[in-house]
Amino acid sequence: MNKPWSKLKKSIEALWDPAAGLRIHCSVYRMDSAHGGTDCPRYWIAQGKTIIWDYPKDFPAEAQPEYGGKYPYTNDASDISNLIRDYIDTPQSELMTKRFEDRWGLADILRCADRRIGLKRLENTYSEQGSPATSKILDTRRKGR
Repeated sequence: MNKPWSKLKKSIEALWDPAAGLRIHCSVYRMDSAHGGTDCPRYWIAQGKTIIWDYPKDFPAEAQPEYGGKYPYTNDASDISNLIRDYIDTPQSELMTKRFEDRWGLADILRCADRRIGLKRLENTYSEQGSPATSKILDTRRKGR
């Protein structure tokens, strides 16, 4: 996962407004229990030292009920990476209208960080429907101008 992830990370971060102060990370942790063991993926986006989006921590509903909700659904790792790749490959003219396969609110964060999308357009879209993460990104971008 290291080499493909670092290439994906570099590609998405290159699209972000430096004023947003964001970094995306991915790691895999080993989880063992009475039901067996699995590798648990973790993705997170940090703004400075503050984590503003964290999978699987922020998404307990994604946990597998057959294991008592203790293991995150392991296929989400590739789904999240595929979403990031899909976002990168989407033409700029379609970024605000495309409906991404996204049950984590990640596409909204990617849009708000994207330096190719104007701040006024983002504010018009996310002023009322934004998440705490998108609000933090937009606030930071505003201050960086």
